Amino acid sequence: MLLTQCFVCATELGLSSGKKCGRCSTRYCGPACQVQHWKEGGHDKLCRKIKKAGGAEQYHANKKYAESVTIAAEACAEDTKGQTCYICTQALHWKTKEGLVRMCACRGTAGFAHVSCLAEQAKILVAEAKENNLDRKVTNERWSRWYDCSLCEQEYHGVVLCALGWACWKTYVGQPERDPARYLAMQGLGHGLSQANFHDDALFVARAHLSTMQRFGASGEALLAAQSNLSSVYYSLGRDDEALVIDREVYSGTLRLNGEDHRDTILSATNFVRSLNSLQHFEEAKSLSRKMMLVARRVLGESNELTLKIRWHYATALYLDPAALLGDLREAVTTLEDMERIARRVLGGAHPLTEKIEGALRTSRGVLAVREGDDVSAVCATLDAMKAA
Repeated sequence: MLLTQCFVCATELGLSSGKKCGRCSTRYCGPACQVQHWKEGGHDKLCRKIKKAGGAEQYHANKKYAESVTIAAEACAEDTKGQTCYICTQALHWKTKEGLVRMCACRGTAGFAHVSCLAEQAKILVAEAKENNLDRKVTNERWSRWYDCSLCEQEYHGVVLCALGWACWKTYVGQPERDPARYLAMQGLGHGLSQANFHDDALFVARAHLSTMQRFGASGEALLAAQSNLSSVYYSLGRDDEALVIDREVYSGTLRLNGEDHRDTILSATNFVRSLNSLQHFEEAKSLSRKMMLVARRVLGESNELTLKIRWHYATALYLDPAALLGDLREAVTTLEDMERIARRVLGGAHPLTEKIEGALRTSRGVLAVREGDDVSAVCATLDAMKAA
């Protein structure tokens, strides 16, 4: 979480209000909390340490990064037993002594690494792109190393992506506010926090990111991306009405700006369909997803994760719709069966999207069995599956 709250009473301060410690920039809502923290909260002992680390924001990022690396390594401990980092070739990191992680689509003995090694690799690649003034496409490809595995080329997920988000923010937090790397790092941190289910923290970051974009007069494309990130957090927090309003606006804006065949348009359509489903606007969800599935397959390919996501949302609309016909339910099952094979091949069985597709397939089969008149056990299985989804 960015330091957007009073350190003592947690009052929301946004990006500019409140009061800062003159030495280390720790933020407070006013003098009373600042004095209390100095006298009773131990700030008199920490202040110089925080300043030496680069200020309150940097100190906080360093601390959260270290915590998140430990969490990620512990979560991957069983998977990484007996393995070594493909970058430094060591089991334990020579300097930090951290364990290995994976959580991408690599399988077998591939893809094991230290978060520190992944972060250093990304940092070097981005710095080279900036130093050599490489074009935007190459720079974006190099920036993707902050969240994509260089071996399987799939995005990391869960607590590993969260640790990489903190690594990225830690690296660029000291840059000027207008530096693109700084606000891209802010965006990446928010995405990582969401992936690790720290949705309240992700909300602070998403709001700060959008506010930063607006303050500096960012391009329409950047503003739409920031709005999309915020809507995703609202969706994760169960604030579906707010998410839908933003998603409708972002899809319309992205379509107008980039046209139908652009990846950002496909992404915004996917998020829009997701929100439509959550509020049971099934007819609109099916209509849009039918159209955009064809575009996604043509532009991104059958095996792309985004193509799988919009097909998953389409199948969900088919079997959740109370007005669904038997043909709709059979189409949902057939679609999910096809997707499961692709997801297992491309992403692996442990990937979150694969697990969601498998859950949807179990539920859709149960719904179909009930409609076709199977016994009571099918009804019970369906209800259990829907509760677990």
